[in-house]
Order: sequence, then C-alpha cells, then structure tokens
Amino acid sequence: MIRVRKPAEPPAVLRTKGATSRRSMSAAYSRDPQAYEAGTKSFEFDSGLYGHATVKQALLEAQHGKCAFCESKFVHIAYGDVEHFRPKAGWRQEEGEPLGKPGYYWLAYAWVNLFLSCTLCNQQFKRNLFPLQTPARRARNHKDDVLAEDPLLLDPAVDDPEAFISFREEVPYAVQGSARGEATIRTLGLRREALAERRRDRLGYVKALRNLVKLGGPEAVEAQDLLQRMQQNSAEYASMTRAFLR
Repeated sequence: MIRVRKPAEPPAVLRTKGATSRRSMSAAYSRDPQAYEAGTKSFEFDSGLYGHATVKQALLEAQHGKCAFCESKFVHIAYGDVEHFRPKAGWRQEEGEPLGKPGYYWLAYAWVNLFLSCTLCNQQFKRNLFPLQTPARRARNHKDDVLAEDPLLLDPAVDDPEAFISFREEVPYAVQGSARGEATIRTLGLRREALAERRRDRLGYVKALRNLVKLGGPEAVEAQDLLQRMQQNSAEYASMTRAFLR
C-alpha cells in the first residue's frame, strides 16, 4: 500500500451530477432522519456517477493502474471496483455486527472518498467495514464532520501507508505494532496467501537483480536500473520492494 495522490480537481461528473445528488439525499434525510436510521427508508446510489468512465480513468492514472490497497495490477484481467473508503450504504465497526444505517450517503460521489480497488480487496474483505478508534465519534449524517473521526483504516490519499505498514520478505506487518497498520492489514486481507504468492514471485526477481548488481560486470548497470524502476510508485508491490532493499 502506497500513498495515492489524486488530482485536486474532481472529474466533472462528480462536481455536477454528483453534487446535485448529494444535495437531494441530504434534503431527503433531513425530512425523515428516523426512517433512514431505522432502515425503513434507504438511498439509491447511481453507479453510473461514482463509477463513471472519467472517474475510473482519473483513479487509474493516480494509482498507476494498481489497486489502492494491495498494489496489484489488475486492469489486464478485470475492470476493478470504484471503492468508497467510507461505505455509502451502511457501515460495520467489526465483522459480524449489524449494519449501521444509513451509511456515509453524502460521500457517495465525493472525490476524496473514492478509490479504485481490486474485486477481492473490496468485495471479499473490506465490504462495509469501517472501524474507528473511538466509535462514539462516528459521523452519522451529512451535518456531522467526518474530520472529527479517528479511522483505524489508513486512507491512502491522506496517510503515508509506509509509515504504518512494512514488510518482512513478502509478509506485511504493522510498524512498531501500529493499531492502524494492523487493522488495515487485517481488514483488507493483505496477508492472504494468493497475494503473498504474487509478492514472493516479485521478490524472487528483486533478489536476482540485487545479486547481479553485487556481482558487477556488464549486466550490473541494467540490473540496477531495473531495481530503481521496481521501487517507483508505478511498479507493482513497490512498498514491499522498497522495504526489502532498505
């Protein structure tokens, strides 16, 4: 997981249609908040807005074609999901708890709340989970300030994930036992075996290149150049590679 630097200006569809929808949902909630909190009324979200082609393209470019969470490149085999960092329809503090309603509906089309994720990170692991260090500080509607929250999950557009998560070989761990690092690893399934296997393959390549550099000779310069490229943000599993080479 690495820092994601999105353009400051959201795609036009979010500024226009997304903003209009936000105002409409906020007004609807204000007319009958109890119904939305009880779940007898719910919001309908337009995936054509938050999942618009221009939104996906902007996220793809900002994230170098990688999942914002596991750093896997997947666009050659899947479209990926536009993931809501704060869940739009409902939230859970912990796995197995009832779904808290109505969710962060007012952030459904907010640029700051959107990332591109692989299907596994989004649909199998994160889903509606959004744990806070202090659950009582959770924003419950559009009138509350989400900046007062203290999320356990790392926001790759706000936090520097590498300050909280590092690697021992291909296995991620929480730096200095960080609660946020551990919660992020666990919630997003960043220790799942299939992902570890992909990282191991990458690490084997990194080790071979490092050995070529140590041996010297005509291949060492090219090997060093490849190692430099594999540490760049655009490279798959760059955070693991950087941690290993440190």
